Amino acid sequence: MKPTLNKLRVFPLGAILFACVTVLASCQKKEESLSLLVWEGYADPSFIHAFEETHHCKVSASYMGSSDDLVAKLRGGSAASYDVISPSSDVAASITRAGLAEPLDLTKLPTYAQLSPKLRELPLVKSNGKTFGVPFMWGPNPLLYDTTVFAKTPDSWAIFWDPKYKGKISVWDDLSTLYMAAQMLGYDKPDPAQLYNLSDDQLAATKQKLLGLKPNIRKMWAAGGELTNLFENHEVIAAMGWPLMTNQLHHANFPIGETIPKENTTGWIDHLMVTSASPHKQLAYAFLEYMIQAKTQKKITDVTHYTPANPTAAQSMTDAEQKGLHLDNPDAYMQRIYFWQDVPRRAKYIEIWNEVKAAP
Repeated sequence: MKPTLNKLRVFPLGAILFACVTVLASCQKKEESLSLLVWEGYADPSFIHAFEETHHCKVSASYMGSSDDLVAKLRGGSAASYDVISPSSDVAASITRAGLAEPLDLTKLPTYAQLSPKLRELPLVKSNGKTFGVPFMWGPNPLLYDTTVFAKTPDSWAIFWDPKYKGKISVWDDLSTLYMAAQMLGYDKPDPAQLYNLSDDQLAATKQKLLGLKPNIRKMWAAGGELTNLFENHEVIAAMGWPLMTNQLHHANFPIGETIPKENTTGWIDHLMVTSASPHKQLAYAFLEYMIQAKTQKKITDVTHYTPANPTAAQSMTDAEQKGLHLDNPDAYMQRIYFWQDVPRRAKYIEIWNEVKAAP
């Protein structure tokens, strides 16, 4: 039986509109977002998606091509645009000094105690008794080569200068190429730290060494995927690269080899930091904690083939995986790598590097 008119409840129009707006607002509530400025491979969906689901947020990532690219973006007024950054060991200290990173409350990061003591004890991200970053991943800048071209593994960076490889070599558009040339001149002996404190005369000689390499350079790569494409298109046969590219090329069934030559090589320790201007610090802390947990670190190594800062990640790896990441003897592997350090005269290094690039 239909209700009679006098039994109908009549709601004021304003109340109905208010209820509709309230419902719509709750349905369209904007989820919290976290913005990253990190190296390639550090925001892969294979491990980022789980964090997004757990914390009901959206993670967006921008990638940097070099440490100087990161610093330029942070100092160019964009610091508030990013919540979490992944500086390497060459600029971590300067970012700390500049006040661009938040001092961390380590009680909010229970997994921090699991990280490699050797990496935690380094002074790179510490100042005035405070810690500004967590070690995350580390690795070398190895020599990559096409195994169909080289019957034997190249044992020296000197092959880059061999005239028969004219137009077939690639180097990174980064100061680490300066370090490599300085190694070829013996400036890392007896103290490898000298690579990061070269004199004017040493820098001038390093510049000349690299100018002699220019005819052999097909292209200086700026992003990891760029070098991967150069190999796949058979434009280059050898390069300075990252284990990330080795991993990408293996997955593409490309015949890639990776080695640390007899001169050794430079390398990096990447840290995760929360920017001092971050508007989402609580979520940023949760992200750091998630990224240094053993299960996440294992997933990151699957993508990057970098060595994790959390050695307990090895517990979920096969023996072959542990050996491939040098977790069976990390101290011995570290002996082959001259980890990047703060470069006091960085502006001068950049000036020399830009002169090399500008030369015909």
